[in-house]
Amino acid sequence: MEIILKKDVANLGHADDIVNVKTGYAVNYLIPQGFAILATASAKKVHAENLRQRAHKIAKFVGDAEALAAKLAETTVQVAAKVSESGKIYGSVTTAQLAEALAAVGIEVDKKDITVEPAKELGVYEATVKCYRDVKGTFKYEIVAE
Repeated sequence: MEIILKKDVANLGHADDIVNVKTGYAVNYLIPQGFAILATASAKKVHAENLRQRAHKIAKFVGDAEALAAKLAETTVQVAAKVSESGKIYGSVTTAQLAEALAAVGIEVDKKDITVEPAKELGVYEATVKCYRDVKGTFKYEIVAE
């Protein structure tokens, strides 16, 4: 069944995407929850017109996201963590800590948009930030002893 997404759905697509899903998933979950509408011929025409009218706004969002990605590439933040005598950290560095560290240097990023690899020792690591749809930026963070 073909549907038009009204909101971003994880592992399915972004808002305004036309996707094919199983009928039960669309009828029982996506449409009642307000995540999608049925992609009829008239709905597709309206959708195409809306996309055409919003094209300049989307271009602005992509431009802003690329500027944020470039700013992130130049950024290195420090995150303090409790450390054992051997240099291993207790626990792990969370995305909330990284979002706070970025906010301290003037970059506002939602913690849900940050992806990190597990870090267990002091050192410099990389994190990825989803800026907008397919635009991703990376930044370096250094784990230092508290």
